[in-house]
Amino acid sequence: MTAWIRFDSGQGAGFGTLIGDAIAVFEGDMFGIATPTGETLTLAHTGLLTPCVPSKIVALWNNSTAAAEKQGLEQPEDPLFFLMGPNTYLAPGGAIRKPASYDGRVIYEAELGIVIGKTCKDADEATAAESIFGYTCVNDVTALQVLDSDPTFPQWARAKGYDTFCPFGPVIATDIDLGTATIRAELNGRERQNYPVSDLFVQPAELVSRLSRFMTLEPGDIVSCGTGPGALPMKPGATIDVIIDGIGTLSNTYED
Repeated sequence: MTAWIRFDSGQGAGFGTLIGDAIAVFEGDMFGIATPTGETLTLAHTGLLTPCVPSKIVALWNNSTAAAEKQGLEQPEDPLFFLMGPNTYLAPGGAIRKPASYDGRVIYEAELGIVIGKTCKDADEATAAESIFGYTCVNDVTALQVLDSDPTFPQWARAKGYDTFCPFGPVIATDIDLGTATIRAELNGRERQNYPVSDLFVQPAELVSRLSRFMTLEPGDIVSCGTGPGALPMKPGATIDVIIDGIGTLSNTYED
């Protein structure tokens, strides 16, 4: 497994691979030709950034067998998804901010993020699998009461689109086997979500293939695979951790 990160050492953004607490610095393009510089940095002396800068995040709804059973839903014929823009992106350790214009419940959703490494359009499943660079942790945050505030139009973009509402990271893990991996969320250290990747209705390669029929997926884009049962509201001051086997822990706080 290789863990790719982006960082700020005080001299601008850089990228490299993480080995323990050491960063092997690279130059070039993480998704193209990446060349080691020979420089090594200490993680403690850098600031972690989001591990990539997607042109878009494609996020799934109703892609969990267990969550669908709990909510009385059927598997959808086509993937159900919405998009999140760059204003929502938040680095590991950053604070998810309560919107000033909203006083309702804000929930976390622990999800697996697929990171695209090659341009992918109208791809079959084998080609889609080859376009996957690696995987990351995603917290798909939702202002829950916004969703149905207008009975004529479910407001997914607004409920999910507030600033800081999509933390992801801390790394992009490549060459990992997700066959037995689990996705967990801990709220203030207490486990609230725990479901296997195998619970997803549509698995990563098939999901990327099917989404590529709707839109071109570009290097650095993320597909967030949808969440399992157990998503709950956060209170200001809370710490929320998303933990995925083989990838690591994405930790953020929720603040006013």
